[in-house]
Amino acid sequence: MFNDAVLAEYVRDGVVESEHRGFLAMLSADGTIFKSLGDIDTKVFPRSAIKCAQASAMVRNGLVLEPRLLALAQSSHSGGDMHMDGAREILASVGLDESALQCALDRPIGEAEKRAWGEKPAARIAMNCSGKHSAMLATCVKNGWSIESYLEHSHPLQLAIKAELENLAGETITLTSTDGCGAPLFLLSVIGLARVVHAATISSDPVHQSVINAARTFPEMVGGNGRHNTEMMQQVPGLFMKDGAEAVNVTSLADGRAIAIKVSDGSQRAFRTIVHACLKEFGIDTSFTPEKVMGGPRVIGTIRATI
Repeated sequence: MFNDAVLAEYVRDGVVESEHRGFLAMLSADGTIFKSLGDIDTKVFPRSAIKCAQASAMVRNGLVLEPRLLALAQSSHSGGDMHMDGAREILASVGLDESALQCALDRPIGEAEKRAWGEKPAARIAMNCSGKHSAMLATCVKNGWSIESYLEHSHPLQLAIKAELENLAGETITLTSTDGCGAPLFLLSVIGLARVVHAATISSDPVHQSVINAARTFPEMVGGNGRHNTEMMQQVPGLFMKDGAEAVNVTSLADGRAIAIKVSDGSQRAFRTIVHACLKEFGIDTSFTPEKVMGGPRVIGTIRATI
């Protein structure tokens, strides 16, 4: 990728075998740049890392959900019963069922949830973004907007989400694409992405407070058991975290310190190592098991952060 930097190294017997390059923006509590690697003005697709902004736009436009379901509305969930049942609750609250969903067909992404699903065919309700799509549909019903065209770039809901994101990022969206789930996807700079999570975290706006606090209170709804963002929010009081496909991650602390990461090769293999190192830069030493590089039955290396 363009003007990226090494974020982590895969080391075997003291030799760097592979590198994970990318972009890193770390903000201080006051929003100034604490540390950066790579050209943080580079535009990237933030994928599901911006779901707090999408959820904020929905709440601003009349969506009312209890915190458990508001956490699900900004999730990339594992596909457990609690997630699928929650999505059905959101739909039922406005008189809809899962037949209204237009997200992609998929199976659960959590390992235990995959096993529980078995050989059943893919379904929209099991797709990891079904909570977001259910909330989008509920917002449309609340406003009398079309539910058939809710994924079109020109739909009032998507224009409201774009405006919310631009406001939080402090930049203009120049390109709208389509995410893997079928929803519009907005191109954003890495520093803009860091500003999104920083601004939402320190905001005095009740909309932003409700969204961020819902995720912190119900982290199992944002991801699922064993998922990185869920475990980190459970471990560190006041921490907010959301990952996205193609190796994007945003993290914030209660005082507004924020992190945005994009790994250029799209691999999440080094995420835990990089996030652990970033938080350590902020003085927070989280419990962490380093990646094991095996040589037969022996551990002969690890992944190490280079920040």
